[in-house]
Amino acid sequence: MENTSEKAFVRLVNIMDELREKCPWDKKQTIETLRSLTIEETYELADAISAKDWKGIKEELGDLLLHIVFYAKIGTEQQQFTLDEAINQVCDKLISRHPHIYGNVEVKDDEDVKRNWEKLKMKEGKTSVLAGVPKSLPATVKAIRLQEKAKQVGFEWDNRDQVWEKVEEEIGELKETIAANDPDRMEEELGDVFFSLINYARFLQVDAESALERTNRKFIDRFTRMEAAAVKKGKALVDMTLEEMDAIWNEIKKQNTGT
Repeated sequence: MENTSEKAFVRLVNIMDELREKCPWDKKQTIETLRSLTIEETYELADAISAKDWKGIKEELGDLLLHIVFYAKIGTEQQQFTLDEAINQVCDKLISRHPHIYGNVEVKDDEDVKRNWEKLKMKEGKTSVLAGVPKSLPATVKAIRLQEKAKQVGFEWDNRDQVWEKVEEEIGELKETIAANDPDRMEEELGDVFFSLINYARFLQVDAESALERTNRKFIDRFTRMEAAAVKKGKALVDMTLEEMDAIWNEIKKQNTGT
């Protein structure tokens, strides 16, 4: 039986080769010029995932795959690595880091898998369990990853009540810095509050990034509906009082909740 995925992948590689040779724009690209475009494509995929837009997910995955092939093409031209080497390297990594599948290691659950993963990474030469967290990750996502990494070596609270106590402690420290009118410490303590809340979200088994994005989308929806309601009243928000806007906002909230 013909492997259609393999055929499609080879087709993409061949198109990339041709574009790199003949298209002025594609010929001009470097790993540096592609970087920002790749980040943009990744966020577009994230948007599609948040919206559960399967058609969009399919499209954005194709775009990201194109970028991967593009980087590999440039890597080959620069005599740094080939596409085959990149693929085989990740295959080898997956096999070595899944000894419970490709070896004789036994695991009880996914937490065992993650702990073994971190142990294997340390054996591979990592100097810290936090070393694999990219510096340029958005702060909320980075906090989640740092906490998950630390958990794998046992640096973790026992229960969520302890975590909430930490949240309250950090809020108390923030209030102290506000009372002292110390801007630098306010920023530091507010960061501690955010970090502890993200930690609490983990214990609730809630993805803090997804939770915040859900609120962002809800705010956008309600605010744009408030703008539209204001237009129907023949007004612009800038010309309305806060009380008038708040009344519209509360009406929109009732429509959403049915209360």
